Amino acid sequence: MVGEEERSIEEGLLQLKNQNDSSGCRITACVIFSTFVAVCGSLSFGVAIGYTSGAETGIIQDMGLSLAEFSAFGSLSTLGAAVGALFSGKMAIILGRRGTMWVSDILCIAGWLSIAFAKDVMWLNFGRISSGIGIGLISYVVPVYIAEITPKHVRGTFTFSNQLLQNAGVAMVYFFGNFISWRTMALLGALPCFIQGIGLFFVPESPRWLAKVGMDKELENSLLRLRGRDADISRESSDIQVMTKMLENDSKSSFSDLFQRKYRHTLVVGVGLMLIQQFSGSSAVIYYASTIFRKAGFSVAIGSTLLGLFMIPKTMIGLILVDRWGRRPLLLTSACGMSITCIFLGFSFTLQKMQLLPELTPVFTFICVTLYIATYAIGVGGLPWVIMSEIFPMNIKVTAGSLVTLASWSSSSIVTYAFNFLFEWSTQGTFYIFGAIGGAALLFIWLLVPETKGLSLEEIQTSLIRQPDELNQI
Repeated sequence: MVGEEERSIEEGLLQLKNQNDSSGCRITACVIFSTFVAVCGSLSFGVAIGYTSGAETGIIQDMGLSLAEFSAFGSLSTLGAAVGALFSGKMAIILGRRGTMWVSDILCIAGWLSIAFAKDVMWLNFGRISSGIGIGLISYVVPVYIAEITPKHVRGTFTFSNQLLQNAGVAMVYFFGNFISWRTMALLGALPCFIQGIGLFFVPESPRWLAKVGMDKELENSLLRLRGRDADISRESSDIQVMTKMLENDSKSSFSDLFQRKYRHTLVVGVGLMLIQQFSGSSAVIYYASTIFRKAGFSVAIGSTLLGLFMIPKTMIGLILVDRWGRRPLLLTSACGMSITCIFLGFSFTLQKMQLLPELTPVFTFICVTLYIATYAIGVGGLPWVIMSEIFPMNIKVTAGSLVTLASWSSSSIVTYAFNFLFEWSTQGTFYIFGAIGGAALLFIWLLVPETKGLSLEEIQTSLIRQPDELNQI
């Protein structure tokens, strides 16, 4: 009986695969504006990522922090984000995508203001944790919301704009950190959240969330706003409702459902990509770029300014290519580039330790850091979040999304806290470790990560559900 029921579900899902609704290809002003409002939170996210690099010297001098205290301050953001990740999926299903973004705005604004007006370490740490929890919510709900409102042929590009705005936030810190105080930078981090909080009053809720909670009339109104008032949204609305009901009948959203055979592949892919993203060293390099430049003997002011100017243009490469090349080619290119540049960084610091070519180390280190961040941005930086928003069906998106986001921020917290101590232990060894992890990432991506370019969310999830034995075959 169970086998027959599963086969009937699969047959029903397959009927959706070849359906094509031309109205679903329209890019309306509402989709563009809604995406802009969503990624305002990503801008604050980016400021938080780069904040410790731009504010390190000022905070340590003004607040009298030790290396251990500053490392703890830096890692508290990722620790808070891990806490936010625990509740992100459940909150997104209870409050909706818009409601969750409002909550994240409140937490981020409170956190940034606490940092900006901090009088002691306690307020600094409270602010870092509060903004971190908000970022944990943002990191889940923003890509999910964008993926659920955009047409399938541009979904990758629109969702990748999340990464573009994150890099814009990092660029702001790297560039303006040389001219303004760390307190003013904290106020800059709060500004996008104010903009998003106001903008959310004027954007529609995710149609797939509305289907999930049984609000069919609101679902149709949302699709009409997103696709245009004159668009025929009947087929897209029907597809979303049918898929949602089938998955709800198939299983309920409990933690144990994640480990069913048919979901095992998607879970491994989602968690694996997040671990690759963090343990390949991205958080360490971006959070502590100034520390790396200082150790190499390169001017921190010049290095941070040039990185700030470079941040946005290099992210545009991934934005342009994600719906042309596809997810897998960009991920493979990105992981390969990160691995090679980390090995070269290790080699550069090896030469420094051996006191060979001392004039080469500073410039070579800057070039390698720049190339590392560039290759990270075109793939591993943003695509794990894009793929996470695509591969999980609605009935497990809550628990799966929370688990994947938790994996990302937990591993990021470990890396950001441990990096300064690893760097003191062995400068070159730290980057050799990151390089080896990047090499292992290539094998993982090649064997397990599916291509989702040009497919609707329903088609992606149908395909993955119908291949429960893929991991065992590999």
